[in-house]
Amino acid sequence: MSLAVILPMSAFALAASISPGPVNLVCLSSGTRYPLTRGLVFVTGATLGFVALFIAVGLGLHSMLTLVPGLEAALRWAGVAFLLYLSLRLFRDDGHLPEGENRRAPGFMTGALMQWLNPKAWLASASGIGAYTGGDIGLVWLFASLYLPICWLSLGSWVYAGAFLRRHVQRPDVLVAINRGLAVLLAASCVYLLLG
Repeated sequence: MSLAVILPMSAFALAASISPGPVNLVCLSSGTRYPLTRGLVFVTGATLGFVALFIAVGLGLHSMLTLVPGLEAALRWAGVAFLLYLSLRLFRDDGHLPEGENRRAPGFMTGALMQWLNPKAWLASASGIGAYTGGDIGLVWLFASLYLPICWLSLGSWVYAGAFLRRHVQRPDVLVAINRGLAVLLAASCVYLLLG
């Protein structure tokens, strides 16, 4: 494949992956609360979940959504409910960093599931497939292989940004304010998803 194909696909993948969205906010929050390795487990799940969704959309799942009335709306409502649940947990957080190994960080499966319930991921998949592949399965696989490292690095940068905040903000009241701000942003993204 030529750079004329690879560069626009890579730019699209970067813009879609690094721009703020529900998954990015959970990555940031994970970085402020948990060790980097825990945040990167979530990132790996979210990345692989997104790439699986992207390939599924590219192979025809998008067509199924148009054939099954109500499936898209059901996915949207399930996604909003899941995101609101996460935002409520984040809002209620007391700002004290967890101690010991019994930390309940969002894990691999949460990351993967979150992408399948994330309307931003569906939109990025459908618009990317539509704009860059023209129905060519080979281009879908190429695009997915570009998305994999770009998405992982983009989401990982949000975890590292959270870890940076954690190092420099050790006071629980400041972390409560940050977490509540992130929770409000996450809930606001749900309103946007319902109105959009």
